[in-house]
Amino acid sequence: MEKQFNTAGPSVPADHYLLDPLTRVDLAEIESLIETKRYFVLHAPRQTGKTTALLALMEHLNRQGRYRCAYANIEGAQAARGDVQAGISAACHAIARSIEDATGERALYDWYRREGEAIDARDRLTALLRHWSQMAPQRPAVLLLDEVDALVGDTLISLLRQIRAGYAQRPMAFPQTVVLCGVRDVRDYRIHSGDGEIITGGSAFNIKAASIRLGNFSEEETRALWLQHTEATGQRFEEAIWPELWEDTRGQPWLVNALGHECTWQDKELRKNRALPVTLERYKAARERLIQSRATHLDQLTDKLREPRVHAVISRLLAGGDEAVHDLPSDDLQYVEDLGLIRRIPSAEISNRIYREVIPRELTFSTQYMLPQQQAWYVRPSDRRLDMDKLLAAFQQFFRENADAWIERFQYREAGPQLLLQAFLQRIVNGGGRISREYGLGRRRTDLFLEWPLDEAQGFLGPVQRVVLELKILHRSLEATIEEGLTQTAAYADQCGAQEAHLIVFDRRPGRSWEEKIFHRRETIGGRTIGVWGM
Repeated sequence: MEKQFNTAGPSVPADHYLLDPLTRVDLAEIESLIETKRYFVLHAPRQTGKTTALLALMEHLNRQGRYRCAYANIEGAQAARGDVQAGISAACHAIARSIEDATGERALYDWYRREGEAIDARDRLTALLRHWSQMAPQRPAVLLLDEVDALVGDTLISLLRQIRAGYAQRPMAFPQTVVLCGVRDVRDYRIHSGDGEIITGGSAFNIKAASIRLGNFSEEETRALWLQHTEATGQRFEEAIWPELWEDTRGQPWLVNALGHECTWQDKELRKNRALPVTLERYKAARERLIQSRATHLDQLTDKLREPRVHAVISRLLAGGDEAVHDLPSDDLQYVEDLGLIRRIPSAEISNRIYREVIPRELTFSTQYMLPQQQAWYVRPSDRRLDMDKLLAAFQQFFRENADAWIERFQYREAGPQLLLQAFLQRIVNGGGRISREYGLGRRRTDLFLEWPLDEAQGFLGPVQRVVLELKILHRSLEATIEEGLTQTAAYADQCGAQEAHLIVFDRRPGRSWEEKIFHRRETIGGRTIGVWGM
């Protein structure tokens, strides 16, 4: 059977293209932490290969023979919410079963069903791990506990405190090492107890020695994973794809695999004929299908945008405000980075190009389909070009009549004008064109690059209309903003090879009338004519 790129669950070497999971972590550091009897945290955003790495670590440690290592996923205990009795019971059952599966120690599960289930839930996990450790003390126990941060309320508090309670008895009467695994570092757990008290994970689990974050693939690893497909099937990738793949994903493992799957499996022509190369245009089409699919990973990503701490960071990045994010708490920035939504080196920005596309699309998804505009109004029948002057004039009037009411509907009101225009444009080009987005941090700008195929039959393989739109929020003098914006717009248009460019200036200063805000004129810079629109 031909291997595939994996987009769901742990990767299986026989079924999936796979990089060695243990090369993605600092194995020497982990082995040192276990050797010195430390408890630590391994965390990573969802679908980055965390479970695959944990299972590989378990097999590695058991193969060495020094430890008895088990991996257990306790996400099932989440359903119990703050019910300690039900939650700890579910967690203990999952752990006992997993230990049996990993080490063959059936006696532990038998003991748990015979005696362990009768122990008070507030001490049951401690007793279970104590019994497991004492079964074969010559080979200390190591527990990899996954999805810990899926638990909530008193259930999570009890689990952390019961592990802490046995810590002093390790390794003879408690696991030598317990690794807490999840999306977040334990310091970011915000636990609401049943009596209304808010407890941080750091205080409930103050025995943590280290936090290890599983990172993305490097650029070389990203390419190496895709080339496994070439080695297996002979199907080659066009060289121009590699820099696009890196900018689109920045090595985010699920995105790398999902794009590979779209190109090599969902593209039926390429799947049927491996002699056909994967071209750049086929890659771009696969990328657009992935974005429009609203796949589970992307859906989970946008769900995080509702969290207040995430909102505080992402809204600043979308708006591109002068203050950017430098005055936000460093813990919030670290938290959003740990979720995989942003990267902070060399400067804070949304993690990759696909996330930059997905986030504004998701924030305006319902808005797009409530807008009254129809694509046919703006397509010139003579040459099938988008009439950008007609389109932007229509948006200008729509914005004048409806801006305040529509922007109030956005959770991210700070970036409301930019998001509303993006929703308007996305509604027009959906199913035909493409919009790419860049955010200019600290420069009050959002750059949009619109591509529109002029021949429906050829699509993007034929002639393409390319348009740059730069969006700026006015905070100081209008003429100074336009002067700066013209230079930036012209540079971006040259970079993209666009034939047409427009600068849109949103005046959000209080006390300004619409007559003062609304205008349209043309300016020339470096031989390029740019449309300037005030709103």
